[in-house]
Amino acid sequence: MTDERAATVERVSASAVPVRGNDVDTDQIIPARFLKAVTFDGLGQFAFFDQRFDSATPKGSRDGDGDSAAQSAAHHSSGQRPREEAVGATDNPLEHPFNEERFAGASLLVVNANFGCGSSREHAPQALKRWGIDAIVGESFAEIFAGNCLALGIPTATLDPDSISSLQAWIERNPAEPVTLDLLEGVLEYGDRTLEVSIDESHRRALTEGTWDTTSLMRSNRAAVDETARSLPYVQTESTDGDATGADR
Repeated sequence: MTDERAATVERVSASAVPVRGNDVDTDQIIPARFLKAVTFDGLGQFAFFDQRFDSATPKGSRDGDGDSAAQSAAHHSSGQRPREEAVGATDNPLEHPFNEERFAGASLLVVNANFGCGSSREHAPQALKRWGIDAIVGESFAEIFAGNCLALGIPTATLDPDSISSLQAWIERNPAEPVTLDLLEGVLEYGDRTLEVSIDESHRRALTEGTWDTTSLMRSNRAAVDETARSLPYVQTESTDGDATGADR
C-alpha cells in the first residue's frame, strides 16, 4: 500500500452560517447554467447565486464562463466572503446569509429539512466545498446529495427540527462563536450545549477511517488493483513498470 489514502475527518470546529428553509434543491444551491464549466474550480462564487443576486447580473457573469473571475476583484458593498470575491461589480446583492459579513469565513452550514433535493448534480456540494463549507448539519438531506458530500469529505449530520431551529437562532446571535461537530463522539457542541447527532454509520466510518475518497483508496491499493486487472480476460494491460496500463492511472 502507498500513503495516498485520504485524510481522516474526525472533527470540524468553525464558525457557522444558517440557511433557513425546507426543500432547498440543488438548482438553488448552484443554478444549472453554471454547470457548463469544464472543472469545478470557481463554482464557489456561484453558490446560492439566484438567492444572493438579482437579475441585473451581466450575462458574462451569469454564464459562469470565467469572465466573472476577472471582475471579482471589484468591490462588493455587501461584504463578501474573503475567499470568494463578488461575482461582478454590477451584481445587485440580495439578503442572504452567504452575503452577510458576520458569516464571512463560516465553514459549518446549518440547514433545515430535505436539503439538497432535486437533481443529483454533484456540482451542488462542489460549489459549497469551494465556498468553504466543511460540514453540514440539518434536519434531513437528500440521499444522493449526502453521498456526493461524502465523496468530498463533507460530513452531513442531522438533528431534530427544534434543535436545528435553536441552533440557527444561536448562530445568528453569536456568529463568531465556534460550532463543533465531533464525528467520533457523535455530538455537536455550541455555547454550553452538547447535542447527540445522527450520522449515517457508513459515512461516519468512511470519514473517520479515511476511506471516503475512493480514488485515493484505489491508489493506496495499487498492487491489488493491478493483480485484479491482470486476472480479467477483457482488460488489456502492459508491463507493471510502464505507465500505459489503465490500472496504473
